[in-house]
Amino acid sequence: MVRQEEPYRVNEKITVREIRVVGENIEVGIYSTRDALKMAKEQGLDLVEISPKADPPVCRIIDYSKFKYEQKKKQKEIKAKAQKTVLKEIRFGPNTDEHDFNFKLKHAEKFLEEGAKVKAYVHFVGRTIVFKDRGEVLLLKFAQALAELAKVDQLPKLEGKRMTIMLSPKKKAGK
Repeated sequence: MVRQEEPYRVNEKITVREIRVVGENIEVGIYSTRDALKMAKEQGLDLVEISPKADPPVCRIIDYSKFKYEQKKKQKEIKAKAQKTVLKEIRFGPNTDEHDFNFKLKHAEKFLEEGAKVKAYVHFVGRTIVFKDRGEVLLLKFAQALAELAKVDQLPKLEGKRMTIMLSPKKKAGK
């Protein structure tokens, strides 16, 4: 197993001569790395390089394991708050009749209200490829019927034997 490198330099891994030290019980100032390490050891804490690109680099005297734990916790929180996009597909044939169209339209409305993206496509089987224009009209009619709930991400586009259109839900006024 390959060990992941630490994102921060800690204690003896800090190689510069002078650093700016910040902390809770420390007077903020520029110290030699040796003096700062000594101060950290006296308090039973670690010297952690927070901003290596600053001049001089900024270090903080803290409990590193606790600091790492807090960082992980923050990352987890950010990840949990991130929205996951769901993609639902709806399939049509070039000769889909009105009832089937309306049935699939209701499903698409439900998917969009739940916040999922919808990918509708017309699948051309065998000789039905000659009805490309029918497929395009069908998809545009589909997008038009969902104009209140969705915005078109991608207009009808033929890829092989499929003509696809992508729709994503519009943002609600309350959110």
